[in-house]
Amino acid sequence: MLRCCCRRVLGAPRGAVVAGAAGILQTHGPRRLRPGLCSRAIHTDGIDFAGKLRRNLAPARLYEDALRYEPGTAISSAGALIATSGAKTGRSPRDKRVVEEASTVDDVWWGPVNKKLSEEAFAVNYERAVNYLNTRDRLYVFDGFAGWDPKYRIKVRVVCARAYHALFMNNMLIRPSPEELAAFGEPDFTIVNAGQFPANRLTRGMTSSTSVAISFERRQMVILGTEYAGEMKKGVFTVMHYLMPKAGVLSLHSSCNEGPSGDVSLFFGLSGTGKTTLSADPRRPLIGDDEHVWTESGVFNIEGGCYAKTIDLSAEKEPEIFDAIRFGSVLENVVFDPATRAVDYADKSITENTRCAYPIEYIPNAKVPCVGGNPKNIVLLTCDAFGVLPPVARLTPAQAMYHFISGYTAKIAGTEEGVTEPEATFSACFGQPFLVWHPVKYAQMLAQKMQEHSVNVWLVNTGWNGGAYGTGKRIPLRYSRAIIDAIHSGELERADYEQYGVFNLQIPTAVSGVPAKVLDPSQAWEGTPADFAATSTKLARLFQANFKGYADKAAPETIAAGPQL
Repeated sequence: MLRCCCRRVLGAPRGAVVAGAAGILQTHGPRRLRPGLCSRAIHTDGIDFAGKLRRNLAPARLYEDALRYEPGTAISSAGALIATSGAKTGRSPRDKRVVEEASTVDDVWWGPVNKKLSEEAFAVNYERAVNYLNTRDRLYVFDGFAGWDPKYRIKVRVVCARAYHALFMNNMLIRPSPEELAAFGEPDFTIVNAGQFPANRLTRGMTSSTSVAISFERRQMVILGTEYAGEMKKGVFTVMHYLMPKAGVLSLHSSCNEGPSGDVSLFFGLSGTGKTTLSADPRRPLIGDDEHVWTESGVFNIEGGCYAKTIDLSAEKEPEIFDAIRFGSVLENVVFDPATRAVDYADKSITENTRCAYPIEYIPNAKVPCVGGNPKNIVLLTCDAFGVLPPVARLTPAQAMYHFISGYTAKIAGTEEGVTEPEATFSACFGQPFLVWHPVKYAQMLAQKMQEHSVNVWLVNTGWNGGAYGTGKRIPLRYSRAIIDAIHSGELERADYEQYGVFNLQIPTAVSGVPAKVLDPSQAWEGTPADFAATSTKLARLFQANFKGYADKAAPETIAAGPQL
């Protein structure tokens, strides 16, 4: 376990030994750990290393270290730090593990998402990570918070060897004030990121040289074999996804904004559905773009920043995000002109998953502190590449549960090797890779919240219309924005509705700014009625087949709320 000879927990007596989430910390007198450099030794299983600890450095100093010591790093023409994450340019869900421990074994939804790891194997990975970090000339520590509500927030410590990783988490966690940092004490959860060093493939439970492992009992996360920074962000969310329901409040993979009258909207959606884009509205303060908790008094953002996809980004389509890419932001795996340092956001040669992490205050209308009241509207976003789901539908409570548990979107041809036609993807609660409890637990908590606060729920399709991918066209962003505007103005609450096909949905007959033909996919379909019916039936059956995995714990009315064939 980590021990630091230059660190003292405030309030501890001189020479005291203080137990914390990261280990046993031996203190030596009344010295405070401040931002910047300090000599330190790390002791782990008898191995010592004398080096320099860089704690909560200012972004400018992290820039300096990244440019000096990390190959491939540059400054973009807009001032953002450009970094590369090596071979891994996205998360490695197949290598995620959760330790099987007596205190949590009955809570965890074990299976393909939460794969078991023994306590012994975790200890091996932890030791391997610490031993690697001990060989580094520089160690970075960032201490910050997860959660804007002081009642529920947790203290998170990140230990890493890359300035890029430290700056990333400086943006994604909530940055403490100088006074909060001085009184930070011991963390509630620690991330030990040794991603440059591989896991031992012979360690029991390892399937590759990459390992992302969480121990809820030890309150630690260990990263080996991947330098993709998003693993840290989603690791914190996974921890909150466990701790918050345990505390009786609901954690959500959603974005969130607030209207002028204080009306709050939640947006759920998988990657590519428009969750970040549609919640970034200049007329509505942004509470957060990805992770929230719904408490007895309202919602709060878990994070201190945003992590936006930048592929095909433009100032015209997404001005708030485009302008947030400036000094202090981190651009990942983008291609840029070596002479001008201008970024080519259309270039996918490194990865399609190009991203930028920036502090939430870089969004001009961000609401800080990032808290709001109880939601009035919930928007479930999908990108249907089959072209048969309507651009908007009003959902009953039972339908809301069905589609929340289903978490549907679709991959399109060309995005992954071997995908030649639209491919349905179901991710429970619109965030299956990060769930810890069974999906039905989150859905039941959401249903209770919706009932308590009379929330409107909408299914919004930002995908294809007029035909499937390759024949139809993607619904223009201006139409999707017009639909969201109609939700917020109350227009869709007052609209007339009609029944829509096998999906058993209610669709509006008119929405301001959206052609009536577009609202009914059966009317917009450019092929034959038989093709439309066949495609609709195909998708409906995929919904039904997927939901069989949850039917044993779902209420009969929820099961009945799905497509009817």
